[in-house]
Amino acid sequence: MIKKSKKMLAAYGMVLPAFLVVMAVVAWPILEAVKQSFTHPDTGTFTLENYKFFFTTPNEIRNLLYTLYVVLVTVFLAIVIAYLLAMYLRFVKSPISRAIGNLYLVPRFVPGLVAVYAMITIIRDSGLINRISQLFGADVELGMMYHASGMITMNLWFNIPFAALMITAGLGAIPDSVIEGARDVGANRWKVFTSMVLPLSIKDVVIAGTFVFMSNVGSFTTPYLMGGNSPKMLGISLFDQFNKYQRYERAAALSVIIFLICSVSAGVYIYTNLKEKEWEK
Repeated sequence: MIKKSKKMLAAYGMVLPAFLVVMAVVAWPILEAVKQSFTHPDTGTFTLENYKFFFTTPNEIRNLLYTLYVVLVTVFLAIVIAYLLAMYLRFVKSPISRAIGNLYLVPRFVPGLVAVYAMITIIRDSGLINRISQLFGADVELGMMYHASGMITMNLWFNIPFAALMITAGLGAIPDSVIEGARDVGANRWKVFTSMVLPLSIKDVVIAGTFVFMSNVGSFTTPYLMGGNSPKMLGISLFDQFNKYQRYERAAALSVIIFLICSVSAGVYIYTNLKEKEWEK
């Protein structure tokens, strides 16, 4: 009994430093931010005014809706394109598919700031596309800078390779024997996809979607360089509250709002994993 207690104490002792670090650099700042979000900036008393500001001010409401629009469109397009790409890489055996399989992760290794500036030089009204069009007597202006379409395009650059990587891993776990068996009993390609491939890969699709959602809700670099002045993404709105207006209580409240939005996606992720365990039973 004493020996067992010593082992338990030793185990807790090894875990304790990591636990204290997590509490000091993660949990404590989060709790302080939540506390500050309910604090009146002048009196220091409890208040809901910091939250009411973001749900009653027209500009802030537009920022919230605009962020959700950009993020949801990004998630939808990234997952659809990534799934098609993953299907091609998994089931098509050709030199082209092998080449794409070796190259499609390259955007993940390009620094974000470099990628954004590269995209700006291409899509802005005086950029590469416009100059090429002028060589043929046209004057094409995409109008994507300082617009949602430009940010969505940039988001796809970052998120399609990531989502495709996760979905490809899920598709790769599907045994060829399952697909071949379905074909042997007369199932066509569509039936194999809807009855075999999609149900077996839907978990990876949902997980990829949740990660794409969470990574874009509070994004800063792309909206800061390519976004317009109004409406703004929540990451830029948070930056303004903290640096431009120095309203730290409102910044804390907006941080909590962003966290709650991301927690919806996190809940979907947890539910998906728990559901998978139920299926395994």
